[in-house]
Amino acid sequence: MMRRVCEWLSVAAVTAVMVLTVGSGPVRAEWPERTITIIAHFAPGGSNDLLARLIASELGPVLKQTVIVENRPGANGNIGLSAAARATPDGYTLVVASGVVLINPSIRKSGYEVKDFAPVAYLGASPNVILTRPASGITSVQDLIAKAKAEPGKITFSSPGVGSVSQLAVELLELRTNTKLVHVPYSGAAPAAQAAIAGTTDVGSVNVAGLIGFIKSGALKALVQTGQARWPDLPDVPTMEQAGIPNAVVETTQMLLAPAGTPQPIIDRLAKEVLAIMNKPDVRERMLTASFAVQFEGPDQLRARIAREVPMWKELVERAGLKAE
Repeated sequence: MMRRVCEWLSVAAVTAVMVLTVGSGPVRAEWPERTITIIAHFAPGGSNDLLARLIASELGPVLKQTVIVENRPGANGNIGLSAAARATPDGYTLVVASGVVLINPSIRKSGYEVKDFAPVAYLGASPNVILTRPASGITSVQDLIAKAKAEPGKITFSSPGVGSVSQLAVELLELRTNTKLVHVPYSGAAPAAQAAIAGTTDVGSVNVAGLIGFIKSGALKALVQTGQARWPDLPDVPTMEQAGIPNAVVETTQMLLAPAGTPQPIIDRLAKEVLAIMNKPDVRERMLTASFAVQFEGPDQLRARIAREVPMWKELVERAGLKAE
């Protein structure tokens, strides 16, 4: 009799465990258990790609998993951003996104909305530079403004594309100074800079990354930079405010995002590890050499930043008359 009672209790215990297991769903394996992909939504060579690769190389050993970078350029970043937004929110797909992630939905059908992303970390920023060839006869940003007012609709400027942060930097300059320049979009920063060098356009607006050599060699003359403070490699180039144009700070930012719905413990772990990475002196030095100033903010701070900046960019896009495609 006692033996039967024990057998019955054993069966009941196993059954109870099975019911609890089924009722609570499958137990998740500890994250990460396989390869993580970081999408860089611009081509190799720029700060977007460099940051993605730096984070991947530093994150892999810490998480004890392979972390790879997948470049998905095109459509001013929309291709890679759309792919990241549609990815399964399980912590295995991330994206290093430039500030255009907050701008594109106001200009064109983007394949994503800003709410499709979960903030992980704000990484920092670098300014744009408005520049020209030395032979253009334009000697300063005030000189550019004077010429634009004297010849409205005739002064041209190049940028990396419609809706790029570099274009919006000039659009904001126009709004602040009541001038109108003609935008000539190119497929990237390099061809936009080359257009200014060749005189195809009167001036160019391009992110500072990759331009220092052209400026120091004399191939290009920097008129003004759009950051909050003077850039270390361009100590003689004034900010917009120093040039007499207030409230015109426009920087190219970079941030780490995950698909919306990614579990919060994974977001928190990523933010913690990325903070440690970005605080390394050698990482900060490497990024500054690549014309990018590290400034880490966690998920909550980045969420607040996004809430501030989305309406700001939307208003600028509308005031500049940039139509959604």
